[in-house]
Amino acid sequence: MADEKPISADRAREVPEGHKYLFFVALGLALILLAFFFDTPAQIWSGSVIILGSPANLLTDYFQLANIGAALVNVGLMTLLSLALVYWSHVKISGAVIAAVFTVAGFSFFGKNLYNSLPIVLGVWLYTRAVRVPFGQFIAQCLFGTALSPLVSEFSFNLGLPLLPGMALGIATGLLAGFVIPPLSTQFLRFHQGYNLYNTGFTAGIIGMIFMAVLRGFGVEIGTVFILSSGHNFAFSFVLCGLSLLLLLCGLALNAWRLKGLGGLFRLSGVLLTDFPADCGMGPTLINMGLLGVLSTGYVLVMGGELNGPAIGGIFTVIGFGACGKHVRNVVPVMLGVLIVNLLNIHDTHSTFAIITALFGTTLAPISGKYGPLAGILAGMLHVSLVSNLSFLHAGMNLYNNGFSGGFIAATLHPLFDALLQIKHARKNRRGGNHP
Repeated sequence: MADEKPISADRAREVPEGHKYLFFVALGLALILLAFFFDTPAQIWSGSVIILGSPANLLTDYFQLANIGAALVNVGLMTLLSLALVYWSHVKISGAVIAAVFTVAGFSFFGKNLYNSLPIVLGVWLYTRAVRVPFGQFIAQCLFGTALSPLVSEFSFNLGLPLLPGMALGIATGLLAGFVIPPLSTQFLRFHQGYNLYNTGFTAGIIGMIFMAVLRGFGVEIGTVFILSSGHNFAFSFVLCGLSLLLLLCGLALNAWRLKGLGGLFRLSGVLLTDFPADCGMGPTLINMGLLGVLSTGYVLVMGGELNGPAIGGIFTVIGFGACGKHVRNVVPVMLGVLIVNLLNIHDTHSTFAIITALFGTTLAPISGKYGPLAGILAGMLHVSLVSNLSFLHAGMNLYNNGFSGGFIAATLHPLFDALLQIKHARKNRRGGNHP
């Protein structure tokens, strides 16, 4: 934004692109390897077949639908696919790309897989061919756009069609969705002015709503589902805390074991398109990502929630956006606002809905970063009330339902808070004029 300037950071230890690729390759392979500690190869294979051939609308936890091993293999493969697309597009791994890869990985615990994501990727590529622009120009939208992957699975396997015609229809639907994501996401950014970090989630919500309106016009009803697992907190506490600690230590090592630059990062509002590695350096960015990982994992455990697929997906997403808009200072007020409402309303604070709303609700972190913690608390409180009523519109076809809700909240609060600031400044100027 115009009111923010890049921070001068100690860049004595910049990270080569090859090292960034190596990290994500190692992450993908580690997740695949981890799968074999939970299940046998035969179980992983059978579970993977279930994942690929099942509808995937919200909330479909792959831990419960198939098994932990198959889910982890799916996450690892989707991470490597995302990295391959970034490499193929010849773009640098920026904050937005880091956020996109982590988000794809996170949602591959509960909704995304190779079958339902590839048609959307191809649709975005076809759009870039049609308008004659480099694919890399839309790589972030391409990766985030797989939010609509349940459309492909739903049309393929859940409309009662024979397998081959169903798959053909599902793939065609994915191609169409992918084709329209780039132009729409660019325009919808203006709607909330970058104060909703999950801009593609808002776009996907609109697209999913339109698809569902057409289906309902033909008498097709698709309800949201709640396939959730439990009992994995012990194992995945170590996995998530280990990942967070690794990020934290790498950041400190790059930062010469100092916190220099972290305070400057915390002063940024996080409004899109903020790029923490470019503005503050990779060291402070990795420290921030590690801290967010500890914070979000700790929140789930302290609230008594389950580290199931959706919750882990939320933690991965928060960590990823630690490179592109979120930091401890601007996410805590939003999470606090969500918690306050959940303590008062009908939702249990330990329910998966309440947990993931707090995690994904941090899409509104820029509101807190720009207008202060009280504004962030209010944004979180309003977000809880709205997000639970929007999934009906797209019937779970948009995995980023919180991004859909966040777009409306941000578009409402941003101009109101701006107006209040203008009133405050006008009064201050009048007082200054009366008392020179």
